[in-house]
Amino acid sequence: MFKDLEEMNKFLVRCEKCPRLVEFRVRVAERKNRYFGENYWSKPVPGYGDHNGKFLILGLAPAATGGNRTGRIFTGDKSAEFLVSCLYEVGFTNKGSSISREDGLIYYDTYVTAVVKCVPPNDRPTPEEMKNCLPYLKFEIDNMRNLRAILVLGRVAFQSLKMYYREKGINIKDEFVNGSYIDINGVRVFMHYHPSPRNVNTGRVKREEFIDFLKEIKEYLMK
Repeated sequence: MFKDLEEMNKFLVRCEKCPRLVEFRVRVAERKNRYFGENYWSKPVPGYGDHNGKFLILGLAPAATGGNRTGRIFTGDKSAEFLVSCLYEVGFTNKGSSISREDGLIYYDTYVTAVVKCVPPNDRPTPEEMKNCLPYLKFEIDNMRNLRAILVLGRVAFQSLKMYYREKGINIKDEFVNGSYIDINGVRVFMHYHPSPRNVNTGRVKREEFIDFLKEIKEYLMK
């Protein structure tokens, strides 16, 4: 479908498959908040990191004032702050913050992307929108030649990953269980709740527990 990831991303940022998302990703920039008046990215957000790495982190979608504003996944919002600071503690990044595309953040042996590339209203993409984005995700995963582990952040990301495997003829009957993993064709799929502000503030996602889970992933990758 595409020659390489660079070619795919050039195509991706011009994507207008989903009218609802095309309209919403621009409209959120008009909201009056601390970023009002800032020049938003307001396009599909590509993945970021080491595409030749062994580890894939799969989120739901760009945040309205995060990836949709900055143009980089898990950048400039509370979820990014939590995730990247924890990844840094375990040695997956060179620094503990993710603020902008120019901040020098490097992921070690790790690639980060989302199942839906545009910000959806209320963080809830429709099944059709997930299906429209699936070819991009499929290309990203298929071309991670060294892939050994996937961390899915949340139930919806796991459902999308199941769609990906179903298209490859692999029917996964397992359901999302926080803190667990399953093995699929030589790849270990780890599952954890998304580190959204709501989940963190309510204690559903705890920092030390999440760091311990990342350490478990790191140990697996080092075998």
